[in-house]
Parts: sequence; C-alpha cells; structure tokens
Amino acid sequence: MKHKTNYLFTPTPEDYGYCGLVFRRGHSMAAKQKRKLEDLSMDEFLLSGFESPNEDDSEEESPQKTTKKDSDSDINVKKGKASQHKEQLSRLQSKDPEFYKFLQENDQSLLNFDDTDTSEDEDEKTYHKLPSVLEEASSGDEDEDGDEEEGKEGSKKSKQTTETIKITDKMIEGWKAAMRKEPTLRLFRDVTQAFKAALATAKGEEEGPCRYKVADSSVFNALVLFCIKDIYVALQKILNLKPSKDQKKLLLPSSSSKWQKNQTDIKMYLTGVVQLLSCLTESTVISAVLQHINQLIPYYLCLPKQCRHLIKQLLNRWSTGEETNRVLSFLALNKICRHKQEAYLNPILKQMYISYVQNCKFTSPNVLPMINFMQRTLTEVYSLDTQVTYQHAFIYIRQLAIHLRNAMTMKKKDTNQSVYNWQYVHCLYLWCRVLSTLYPSDVLQPLIYPLCQIIIGTIKLVPTAKFYPLRMHCCRALTLLSGSTNTFVPVLPFLLEIFQQVDFNKKPGRMSKKPINFAVILKLNKVNLMEKAYKDGLIDQLYDLILGYCHTQANSIGFPELVLPTVIQLKAFLKECKVANYSKPVRQLLEKIQENSRFIEGRRQKATFGVADSAAVAAWEKQIQQEGTPLTRYHSQWKKLREKEIQLEISGKERLEDLNFPEINRKKFQEKKTEDKKEFKGLFESDSDSDDDDTGLKIKRKKSNDASDDDDDDDLEGLSDMSDDEGDSGDEEDDDDDDDDDDDDDEKASTAPQSLTSAALIKLAEGEEDVVEDLQLSDED
Repeated sequence: MKHKTNYLFTPTPEDYGYCGLVFRRGHSMAAKQKRKLEDLSMDEFLLSGFESPNEDDSEEESPQKTTKKDSDSDINVKKGKASQHKEQLSRLQSKDPEFYKFLQENDQSLLNFDDTDTSEDEDEKTYHKLPSVLEEASSGDEDEDGDEEEGKEGSKKSKQTTETIKITDKMIEGWKAAMRKEPTLRLFRDVTQAFKAALATAKGEEEGPCRYKVADSSVFNALVLFCIKDIYVALQKILNLKPSKDQKKLLLPSSSSKWQKNQTDIKMYLTGVVQLLSCLTESTVISAVLQHINQLIPYYLCLPKQCRHLIKQLLNRWSTGEETNRVLSFLALNKICRHKQEAYLNPILKQMYISYVQNCKFTSPNVLPMINFMQRTLTEVYSLDTQVTYQHAFIYIRQLAIHLRNAMTMKKKDTNQSVYNWQYVHCLYLWCRVLSTLYPSDVLQPLIYPLCQIIIGTIKLVPTAKFYPLRMHCCRALTLLSGSTNTFVPVLPFLLEIFQQVDFNKKPGRMSKKPINFAVILKLNKVNLMEKAYKDGLIDQLYDLILGYCHTQANSIGFPELVLPTVIQLKAFLKECKVANYSKPVRQLLEKIQENSRFIEGRRQKATFGVADSAAVAAWEKQIQQEGTPLTRYHSQWKKLREKEIQLEISGKERLEDLNFPEINRKKFQEKKTEDKKEFKGLFESDSDSDDDDTGLKIKRKKSNDASDDDDDDDLEGLSDMSDDEGDSGDEEDDDDDDDDDDDDDEKASTAPQSLTSAALIKLAEGEEDVVEDLQLSDED
C-alpha cells in the first residue's frame, strides 16, 4: 500500500533568521573547503559568497531522499519546524563532517538549541497559517477550519460588545452641561462618536460598527445644534489654546502639547462637519454650519486631507448657494488662502475661476447680482499675491486672445459665437476689474495694453447694429479700465459711431410693451431693431456711457481737446434729429460737456507751468480732482438716480410698464352708428348725427388735452426727466396706440355729415370753453 508523503516544511533563510543565514554561508564554505580551502583566508572565504550548483542540487535532493526513506516507517508523524531543523543539522554531520566540525568549534549554540517550542497544535493540524492565529487571538473570530461551536460563541461575544446605545435628549443635555463645565478627552470622544452616528443616519449609510444610534429627528437636530455651539469652545479648553493678541496672526492648534493625543478624534469630527455640509439643503442650517466652519479653519489647516475636502464644498457653496451662504463660504476660503497661500492659493484660484466661467453662461436680471458678487470676491482673492495673479491672468487673457484670433481669421459663425457669448464678455470684464482694483502694480501693468486690444478687437469683429448691446458692455469695461489705471483708451469713437449708423428720425415699425434691458442681452433680433423701445434704450445707453467716460477724464488738463470731436458730432445730431424725446437728453449731455470744458479752460489759463512739465500737470489734475468739476458733481447726482433704477430692475418690483392695464376696445364709428340705429329704431333721427359728431368732438378735445400735457412734460428739464424716460416708455407706447385709433376715428368721422342741429349747438354753447384744434403730431407719432 502506497502512502502519499506530505512535505510540511522546506527550510528557507527567512525561516531560520540569522541561523539560516549562517547555515547557507557555512554550506557554501564547506564546498569551498573541499576544493581549495588552504588557498583562502577566513575573511576572503566569508566575503566570497558563491555557491556550487552541485551543492544546490544536493540540497534539493536530500530532503526528497530522506522523506522517501522515512515514509514507510513514520507516515503519519508530523513534526514541528524546530525539530525538523534539528534533524537536518544532525544529518549534516554524516554528509559534511568538516563543516559540522567547523560549526562545533565556532558556533556551538547553533547546534545545541532547544526544540521544545514545537506546539501541539502544529502536530494536530495539517496546515496552519500564522495570520489566522493572530486574528484569532486578538479578535476572537472563528478559525479558518470552521469550528461551529467556537464560531457561535465568538459571534455572541461580538454582538454583546457592539451593541449600540440609543441617544436621547437627556444624554445630550448631560453632555452639554459637562462640556460647558469641564470638557475632557473622553467626553469629546463620546460626542464625536454620537455625531458620526447622526451623520450615518442622515446619509442612510452604515459605516461599520458604531457605538451610538440616532433614531429621532429631534435628537439629530439637538445634537447638531449642540456641536455647532459648544464644540469649538470645548476644543480650545481641551488643548489649552489662548486667543492670540495679534489678530492677523493665526494660532494653529498643532502648536499645543495635547494635539497628538486628540488628533484622531478631531480629525473624525472635522470630517463629519464636511459631510454634514454636503448633505444639507436648508439655507439657514447651511449658514449656521458655515459659521461654525469659519471658527474651525485653524484646525482644518493642520489636517491637509480634511482641508482639501472642505475647500471643495466651500467652492460649491460659493458658486451655487444663496447670498448669505456665498458670503460665508467666501470668508472661509479667503481665510484659508491668507494663512496658507503656498499650499492652497493656486488651486483655489484655479477652481474659483472655473466656477465663475461656468456660472456666467446665462445672464438674467436675477443672476446678474450673483455674477457681480463672484467677480468682486474673485478679484479680492487675486489681490493676495500679484505674482500668482500675473501667472493666472497671463494664461487666461492669452486664451481669450486665441479665441478672438481664430474668429478674425476663420470668419465663420461658429468661431464668432465662441467670442460673442456671455462667458467671454464676463471674463473680459473680470480681468478689467482685477487690473483696475490692483492698480498701481508693476507686475500687472504690462497686461493692460493686450487686454485693451482684445476688447477693441471684440467690438470690431462684427460691427453691426445687431450686436450693439455687446458693444455697450465692452465700452463699459474699457471705461472702467481707463478710469482706474490712468490710461487713455479711445472709447468715444465707438459710441459716436452709433449716431451716424442709426436713423433716429425714422418711424418705428412696431410698438413694444416693455423696454429693452441692455444689461442682460448681447444681441438684438430683427423685430427688436424695428421697435420704438430699441431707439429709446439706445439713447439711454449712449447717454450713460458718454457721460461715464467723460467723467473719468473730467479733471484732465486736455479735456477740451479730448471732447471736441464729441461736441461736433452731438451738434450735428441735434441739427438732424427732429424727435424731441431723443434730442432732449443729447442736448443736455452736450451742455454738461461744454460747461466742464469751459471750466477746465478757465483754470488752465491761470496755470504758470508748461505742458512739458509732467509733474506739475499731474499735481494740477490732482488738485482739480479734489476740488471737483461741474461734470463730476452732475455725474454723482445722476448716478444715484441710475442706481435706484437698477435696484428696482434687479429686485423685480413691478414698474409701470409691467402692470397689466385693461385694454379699451373702442368700437369704430360706423359700427356705433349702425348699432344706435338698431337700438332706437328711428327715435330722435334728427339728432343722431349730431350726437355722433359731438362724441367725436369730445374725443378730440380729450386728445388735445393729453397732447398739451405731453408738451408740458417735454419742456421740463433736469435729472428727473432722464430717470423717468425709461419708466414712461410703456405709457407713451399705449398713448401712441390710442392716438392711432383716434386718427382712424377722425378719418371716418370726416366722411359723416357735418351739419349740426340746433340742439347740438345749444349743447356746445353750454359746454366748457375749449378750443378744438388739430394736433401737431411729430414724425415719431
């Protein structure tokens, strides 16, 4: 009967440790001794380290031969590692007596070691892995062999140890009182575990065994509120952190001697706070958590991984949250950037810019304030380090220039669309604001000229009336950049060009119910170009932009020469324009510009320095700026009224043109006449015509009164007229519609019999002393 031999152990150097190393070196040394041992010294022999291939073969064959001999007698005997090693050493005496003698002389402990470390478990079990033994000893889990009874006992013990504790309001009150009285590490760990359990319940996930359990929403709210209010103060007491006297310098918790002991629990709590922020949807709760995070910023700065997760959530809230949450998120981001610029400023700026571009894709009156907020806050973060700002600005401005170059060379609709969109325009305005805010800066000064060239190239790409709104946005950005950086940029030619391209005397093709909001559009369609609101809005925008640019140059010593082409073109426009609503604001603008020119000329005549003296010129302009000019004083008053109008538009309040007035459907004259005849059936036939004529006269008298009121309103001059033009445009349009209907009635009434009866004459004599005159309508009406 043949028996299969189990080779339980094949010795390796790792199993022997130091003994195995000596064994292999000694074995090779014995082979060397057989060949030329007398030629080598002991040091040379130990450093040689080569092995004979025959020796290796003998080592591999020797266990097989011995196991074959022992298989017949001792098949079921399974020996331990130590005893097997001792037997191999004993066989070495007969196989290699010289090496065995060498070991006896030099290392006696290697041969005479104790083999009592062989465990009984190794003899009983066929194979046994060391990791499983260690797991069994530490955790009490089941063996790999699968003993059922021991497994059941181990599972019962694990259930007893991992039994969860349900959190109640009473427990939270106890924690709160103890935390306020004397916070300890043990108490903080319990609260952290409870907070972790609350988050697992809110997320609906089970993150391993947890000591506590939150089953009630009221308990969850109480626990979160307790953490937000008391944890920060408790951590400061546990770590013995005192507020620093210098508010600009941030005291990091890692400087405390107790930081290492509490680091694990603090890390768990900070991770939980970030998870809580990602789960919340209620704005008030998010606001409270963000305020708590602003307190914990020093702790996040000590833990880079948690800080990166926090930055990701803060960027999300800064770009998509409500206004309060946006502000709190920005404060936290700004705090991180100020105290850890080297580590976080670059990635935060990059992600903020990407978020800004993504949120600028669409613009509306409701979204525009949020875009302006992102623009201003991003500018503030850029102001922390001008060197980093230059790197970002150079890359992104160059990217804008590449888009513009492709559009100019290819001249296709798709490439033009890559430039004529909201994202491109808002990026241009962002960099104009950055360069204007950080001026003067020697680092950013070289970027002003290429940015101006890009904006001017954007205006010239498609210079048609369809894209006048986009031209307005570009001119506004150039005005901001020119006024803040003391750089002359020729903006007025692009505005005065509109007066030559648009025929303001031409009657509008159709009427519109609402004015066109140029602040939230980039282009106009064919229908908009035919509307009366288009020309009204265009005049307002031109008035706004020309006045704003002249205001930035109002204290310049060369202001009279700068505005001379503007004065000439405005005078030419006033000669050609016959519409009072358009000529009136332009005339007012011309008067203000000429008044400021005369003021500068008068002060210039008193100057005693020459034009070449740039220092004296700069001092003179600064003095004029401090004293003020007529144009700057007028601009400040006009700007207040303009800002009120913009706030009304942004807040969404109902204005006059937004009200839905009931429409008056007037019946035509012939229809009225036929209906009256059917109703009265021949009664008062002699007076029917006179009544109709009287009705027509009353309508004309009312219309004449309305016309006289409009003329009186046109005669009024001042800031109130300019601010009310846009608001009254809807009423004017309605009046124009009524006037058209009245003209139709008058034309049809003229075909009716004109003879008046005595009764009609008596009624006219008894009426008011009104003079009925023909209306002198303008070409617009």
